[in-house]
Amino acid sequence: MTDLLARAAAYVAIDSISGNEAAFADEVERALRANEPLEVRRIGDNVVARTTGDLPRRIIVAGHLDTVPGDPGAARVEGSTLTGLGACDMKGSVAAMVALATSGASWASEVTWIFYAREEVAREASGLLELQHEAPELLTGDVALLAEPTGGVVEAGCQGSVRVRLVLKGARAHTARPWRGRNAIHRLAGPISKAASYVPRVVTIGSVTYTEQLQAVGVGGGVGGNVVPDEASVLLNHRVAPDRSAVEGIEWLRGFFEEFLEDSDEFVIEDAADGAPPSLEQPVLARLVALSGAEPRAKLGFTDASTFSAMGIPAANFGAGDPELAHHADERVTSDELSAFYEVMLRLLEEPVS
Repeated sequence: MTDLLARAAAYVAIDSISGNEAAFADEVERALRANEPLEVRRIGDNVVARTTGDLPRRIIVAGHLDTVPGDPGAARVEGSTLTGLGACDMKGSVAAMVALATSGASWASEVTWIFYAREEVAREASGLLELQHEAPELLTGDVALLAEPTGGVVEAGCQGSVRVRLVLKGARAHTARPWRGRNAIHRLAGPISKAASYVPRVVTIGSVTYTEQLQAVGVGGGVGGNVVPDEASVLLNHRVAPDRSAVEGIEWLRGFFEEFLEDSDEFVIEDAADGAPPSLEQPVLARLVALSGAEPRAKLGFTDASTFSAMGIPAANFGAGDPELAHHADERVTSDELSAFYEVMLRLLEEPVS
């Protein structure tokens, strides 16, 4: 659908790097208010549109408005391909969501469309959590779909995410007399090497398989060019399969690195979020799998499927675009991918699900 690609291109051209979503939220809000039967609410830079009938089931379709840092001015359309910041993560799917919400089609379920800010930054800044705090009634529903890029495949649930910082202590000295001190940076060699040799834990839940991950994602330390450092740190990110909680993931990390930690060292929890179970037995999600025409798979990363799951709402991910391209400089989505996403969602929302 050429109009979907054009809408997506217009959206990509709007700067909405996390924290700067106002202009994009304005554009989405204007489009949604043109469909008068929708109840539209704006809270901060989050926009929610809902049908208000009395059908027995409510389906939530959610997408984030923000992108990672980059240059929105570099967007371009070549043939049937849109390339640019946020093209697949996830302005292409947002364009299709807006087109569906304003199509005037008759739905077999009540539908809530959620467009929220600040998904790509620290979880505590999330616009979805802002909505949960300010107007929790807007997030009520029987099932939720996150329009994250999945290549048109249903990606079930999501993994939890934990970030911890190991702060190792040493003793300062002159670099000409290192025996008078203890080099804290050198102490990082042990935990960093162990993280690098980590063998992922693999767990199958229902029909999908999750593979946990562990990566060192940041290091810090050093005082001066002639000083043995007395403190150094490594930041670690652990992706936790949804058969374990974030707390269990943290305790596993503590045990995994225990041999390197001394009484004076610190184990600092910087962020922790639970995952979401697959829930593919839920009727709407089962029907979505059938309509997609592809075998479902586990979601590799963390998404707000977790947020909805924590509220007791089964959730999965389904959107246009290759997830392997998300956050890349050549992020892109095609007209065929947008059309396929639109058509599957149209059928899902139009057909009664038993």
